[in-house]
Amino acid sequence: MTIQWFPGHMAKAKREAAEKLKLVDFVIELVDARAPLSSQNPMLHEILQEKPKMVVLMKKDLADPEVTKEWLNSYQESGIPALAIEANEKKDVKKVIDLAKDLGKEKLEKLKAKGVRPRPSRAMILGIPNVGKSTLINRLANRKLAKTGDKPGVTKAQQWIKVKKEFELLDTPGILWPKFEDEEVGYRLASIGTIKDQILPKEDVAAYILNYLKDRYPGLLEKRFGFSDYEDIMTAFETIGQKRGCLESGGLVNFEKTSDVILQDLRTGKIGLVSFEEPE
Repeated sequence: MTIQWFPGHMAKAKREAAEKLKLVDFVIELVDARAPLSSQNPMLHEILQEKPKMVVLMKKDLADPEVTKEWLNSYQESGIPALAIEANEKKDVKKVIDLAKDLGKEKLEKLKAKGVRPRPSRAMILGIPNVGKSTLINRLANRKLAKTGDKPGVTKAQQWIKVKKEFELLDTPGILWPKFEDEEVGYRLASIGTIKDQILPKEDVAAYILNYLKDRYPGLLEKRFGFSDYEDIMTAFETIGQKRGCLESGGLVNFEKTSDVILQDLRTGKIGLVSFEEPE
């Protein structure tokens, strides 16, 4: 199955990002720490070309810390500056600023050598929807500038933002690629709430989560729902629905409500720290 969509504002955002790239010295790409590969937009590679970039793994507080370490090592081995953060932690936000300063130094030194008047370094911040971009921008600027929300696609326009006196940041709307050839990528992003719940059936996404937990994190499954294995997915839904009161008249389990419970428990970290992919 190929999952496809390409809203008009995203097509426009891609064109604008490509045009604005010449105005910046480097790019800050945001990915979700729970699925860094799936949440990395391959379309950005067409736009970036040779522009320097750093990668920020967002929402590290929801990801498996051991797997996150593996991802950071993988980026380092590839020569890509990277760090993992929780956007509401001041010390993590400072790490972003420090790394951005280092990345912008080379360009500023070249300009200085040419006799160009000193200016703050300039960066473009890019990421797919709902990766935590607006929250990070507000923390970097130390005031509320960008709209935030728990639904994908809150940011709709570009704006320049000053980060203290360290650098200037160009915010851009989140950009999703037009289709997923790999169904697994779609389910990973749906699980962590990156794509809207209307794109894929919630029951299918919830089933994907339970099956993944059974294979990869049976201990978390046991701790949250009281079982670490099951014969079939229907049995798992029935058990969770009964325990959590997701019932219809007559005592039947409402599978849609049960799916909502599973999705919310994962996305809020109540199930535990889960990563959906590891470096190859």
